[in-house]
Amino acid sequence: MIDIDKALLNPASVFETPDEVLKAEELSREQKIDILRRWEYDARELQVAEEENMIGTDADNLGQIMRALLQLAEKSEVERLEHSPSSKQGGE
Repeated sequence: MIDIDKALLNPASVFETPDEVLKAEELSREQKIDILRRWEYDARELQVAEEENMIGTDADNLGQIMRALLQLAEKSEVERLEHSPSSKQGGE
């Protein structure tokens, strides 16, 4: 049984990879998207920390996270997800 609250707070503490989120049959599509969006935010924050010469960990999985989100996205969301945001935190 997946601890959804824990996964929403820290996805990497529950899942080893974004693909595991996709494969979790007990999660709804919306829950998967919420978890992956949190993971995306965390990965972007790590990139910012690394650029500021702070120690970051595993920000490299951002591409995997974005591919997983694209797999769950509806057609209207795909265009938004395919274009890189103007800031690392995903803002415009």
